[in-house]
Amino acid sequence: MTAREKTAALRRELKKLGVHALYVPSADPHQSEYLPDAWKHRAWLTGFTGSMGELVVGPRRAGLWTDGRYFLQAGKELADTGIDLMRMGEPGTPSMTAWVASQLRPGQVLGMDASVVSMAAAAEFEGALAPRGIEVRFLRENPIDPLWTDRPAESQAPVTIHPRRYAGETAQSKLARLRKAMKEAGVKAHVVCSLDQVAWLLNIRADDIAFTPVVTAYVIVTDRGCTLYVDPVKVDRQIERELRPYTKVAPYRKVWADLAALGRQRLSVWVDPATTNRRVADALGKATLHCAVSPLVAMRAVKNKVQIKAITEAHRRDGVAMVRFLHWLDGAVRGGDVTEISASDMLWEFRSQDRHCKDCSFATISGFGPHGSIIHYSATKKSNGRLRKKGIYLIDSGGQYLEGTTDITRTVAFGKPTPRQKEMFTRVLMGNIDCTLTPFPAGTTGQRQEMFARRHLWLAGRDYNHGTGHGVGQYLGVHEGPHSLKNIATPPFVEGNLMSIEPGYYEDGRFGIRIENLAFVTKDEKLSTAVRTWYRFQPVTLCPIDRKLVDKSLMTRDQVEWLNTYHRRVYRTLAPSLGREEKAWLLKATRPL
Repeated sequence: MTAREKTAALRRELKKLGVHALYVPSADPHQSEYLPDAWKHRAWLTGFTGSMGELVVGPRRAGLWTDGRYFLQAGKELADTGIDLMRMGEPGTPSMTAWVASQLRPGQVLGMDASVVSMAAAAEFEGALAPRGIEVRFLRENPIDPLWTDRPAESQAPVTIHPRRYAGETAQSKLARLRKAMKEAGVKAHVVCSLDQVAWLLNIRADDIAFTPVVTAYVIVTDRGCTLYVDPVKVDRQIERELRPYTKVAPYRKVWADLAALGRQRLSVWVDPATTNRRVADALGKATLHCAVSPLVAMRAVKNKVQIKAITEAHRRDGVAMVRFLHWLDGAVRGGDVTEISASDMLWEFRSQDRHCKDCSFATISGFGPHGSIIHYSATKKSNGRLRKKGIYLIDSGGQYLEGTTDITRTVAFGKPTPRQKEMFTRVLMGNIDCTLTPFPAGTTGQRQEMFARRHLWLAGRDYNHGTGHGVGQYLGVHEGPHSLKNIATPPFVEGNLMSIEPGYYEDGRFGIRIENLAFVTKDEKLSTAVRTWYRFQPVTLCPIDRKLVDKSLMTRDQVEWLNTYHRRVYRTLAPSLGREEKAWLLKATRPL
């Protein structure tokens, strides 16, 4: 069926249910960013494959909301579907609730699958639509499922233990910290729905979602015990024995009975509205809900000394793979046989040669020339461009190593770049350096710090339509809250946060530029006093930045010195693990400006 045929069939299903419109988020029951194939309802219905997008199918019209990363991609994939693209943040774009209110009359019903809509989103819809007489109805079954006849089966990947030599802390210790926070909040139980929080808390991993080594499960922690709700076939006897001292294992679907039991006891229960689905909240019945961000969010974001050492090792391994790839690419493009997909495949080949690398950390963005201007471009057999001997190539990729998660973007030039390309690349580089170089006092948020990354583009009247950085997990999600470098309010940085710094510049239909390093938030010993603590970013990514694209005349002395120092560190750290030709290439790529 085409997208038009699917939405027409869905409207017929909704009519049977007495529902006039349906909200379809990009979500599973755990509010995961990257979804198991079985929960990609929005992608199946619309044909839009971006990771972020929310759909409303109304009686006559349908609209899909996505952010600036996907405007170009969504515009192409939604063409001829009859679904309107709603560009979030752009002038004139209505909110979903306002749009629904314009499409439905008082007395009509907006339906949504209770298991995939978060408590926060449900409350927002109810608050906006109830005054207009529009009912929000939470459905126990998804109306798309009867249409999706070839829906994939759910994963049965086995659960593994993430060892202490990488985690740096036992699950028992984490549970004790969580119970302390629960006691301070006056609650008796905490329902953990987010898969990366489940994985972090119990030091477990699996392969239930592409690119993110998590297990599909719920956890209920009480002041006296802990239960992991997971498909029993995923937990073998050895793993169950290892978990037994601190958590019971129960079937995944038993969570509903146990949630109802908490409700009957009228206990106080901590739920995080952003990651807890509405069905969980309803199942808790008469429990007293303590609605707040889970304490696990802040705990997980601070990497301990063991994690920092392990993550640093992951980036050394990844740097070796990246240098081998860039060395290969340099010669292969001159031979004329490289495409966007074959380049991406070859990068995975280099990473996979390291036995500690288990997967990519997200779908590689491999875009040459005009495709580089599509911020989250995904090459297909139809769009697969050839890397030519003259032009700019952007590759944004990462690996999931046992020691840590990597995320790196490099932009490289083939042939002689134009003065315009060099200027804009250098402005992006200067922004990356200034954001990295500039110390900041305790209490500083990413909303303030990211302006340093944009400054040199702003001076030229240019900008980019995405955030400057995000938190990163340890052998977990490549995007991890709560901290970010975005123009939104997020918690202040603290020592041990791991952040991406990735300014960019894009000219539609011509080229794209992005330079991304990961960096730890570390204490600045020179500036810190007994009265005030100062921090700075310490890069952990190790890979050369293309010197051919740098216009040194635009840079300050401090910026040039930073780049030269960084390149000396890259060579010193990676060279011992490279072959003779690769080492010679790296020496040339990292020579001083």
